[in-house]
Amino acid sequence: MSMHAFNRMLAPLKRRLQLILSRGVGHLSNPDTELQELQIELLSGEVLDGVEHFEAYGYTSRPHPGHEVAAASLAGKRSHTVCLVVVDRRYRLKSLAKGEVALYDDLGHQVHLTRDGIVIRGAGQQVLITGTPKLRVEADIEATGQIKDLCDSSGKTMSSMRTAHNSHTHPGDSGGTTGTPNQEM
Repeated sequence: MSMHAFNRMLAPLKRRLQLILSRGVGHLSNPDTELQELQIELLSGEVLDGVEHFEAYGYTSRPHPGHEVAAASLAGKRSHTVCLVVVDRRYRLKSLAKGEVALYDDLGHQVHLTRDGIVIRGAGQQVLITGTPKLRVEADIEATGQIKDLCDSSGKTMSSMRTAHNSHTHPGDSGGTTGTPNQEM
C-alpha cells in the first residue's frame, strides 16, 4: 500500500481526533433543562444548539453571551458535543493568592476564601469572617429574630435589654425613685 493511500485511509480518523476537544464562544443559554443547554460556536460559523453544559455538583451559573467554552465532541462527532467548562474572563477575579478560592458574578458580588478569612462582598457592603472570634460587618444589620450576646452563658437578648432599660428607675435624691427614662430604646 502506498503512503498516499495509507494517509487517505487515516484521514477520517485524523479529522475525528482533531474535533474531539475544541474552544469556542457561547451565544445563548437555556437554564430550564435538566442540564443547562448552550448555543456555542466552535469553528468560525459552526454553531451548535442544545449543547449540554456539565456543571459541578452543587454549583450552577448562567453565563452572559460572549462567554468562552471548552467542549468535547464524543468520538469526534459534533452531533455528540458537550460543554465541559464555561468561563468569562470579563468578570473573573484576579490577583488571588495561592490556594485562595472565590465565587463571583458579573455585578462584583463575591464570596472570597482568603488566607485571612472569608470575605463576602455584595451590594456595596462587605462582611469579613476571620480565624479570630470576630465578625466584622461593614453595613447596617437587620434581624427578624432575636439577637443575643454571650449565648453560651448568661447572655441576654437585645429585646430583654431594651425592656430592662425602658422600665428601669433609680433611687431619687430626696427619697423615692425617679421615673422611667424619658427616651426609650
